[in-house]
Amino acid sequence: MVDNTRREFIATSLIATAGIAAATASTTSAAQTNAADTTVVPIPPPVLLNVVGSDAKFPVRRIYCVGRNYLAHVRELNNNEAEPPFFFQKQRDMIVHNGGKVRYPALTKDFQFETELVVALKTGGSNVSKENANSLIYGYAVGFDMTRRDRQSDMKKMEKPWEVGKSFEDSAPCGDITPAEKTGFLTKGRIKLEVEGKTRQDSDLDHMIWDVVSIIAELSKQVDLAPGDLIYTGTPEGVGPVQKGERMVATIDGLQTLTVDVV
Repeated sequence: MVDNTRREFIATSLIATAGIAAATASTTSAAQTNAADTTVVPIPPPVLLNVVGSDAKFPVRRIYCVGRNYLAHVRELNNNEAEPPFFFQKQRDMIVHNGGKVRYPALTKDFQFETELVVALKTGGSNVSKENANSLIYGYAVGFDMTRRDRQSDMKKMEKPWEVGKSFEDSAPCGDITPAEKTGFLTKGRIKLEVEGKTRQDSDLDHMIWDVVSIIAELSKQVDLAPGDLIYTGTPEGVGPVQKGERMVATIDGLQTLTVDVV
């Protein structure tokens, strides 16, 4: 009799637990549906990047960019080489995927490419030490920091923010992400760009003024980093204009090629 009572109690408990789980799932689903039904405009779709060797996707949260992080590039634009690198941002919906098309933007007659290593974060934090910085990294990709150079120059002369020169539609192409477990933590490697088959940029990641761990440590003093963040780490020398109809093909040793067409 005791055994039968115990079995009945266990069965009843399992049924109740299953009921609670089902109700919770139903409530969560309903809440999500209700949220979508009660927003005053449609909820923006997530921005997802492909991951090499996986069907899983990398959801993008924020995009940070490093300015003036290669000495030769600082010199070619006649900037002050005594000043340290710094940060600015682009928006996640400005990403163009590998094989995509970059629209030639309005408000410029000098649309330029900047080829960069992109670092994708799996965890975050603030005031991260250099010693712990690599633990935040999920993987790496090739990216372009597309720039309205004339608008950027105008803003510099007026001592105003140069967002108009950096942050606009299609200004942040990014290739597929290769997990760090496949590449190791990158400190060097050839970074190269060809436009219409002609080499335009050709350098090495070890020419960065701030290496990747230094970038993460410095940026984490300024903002709280989080999973899904991308960091464009700066461009080497050789930046220049690109025209409609031209194809850009960028490579970094060990990573997937990034190819986009300007239209």
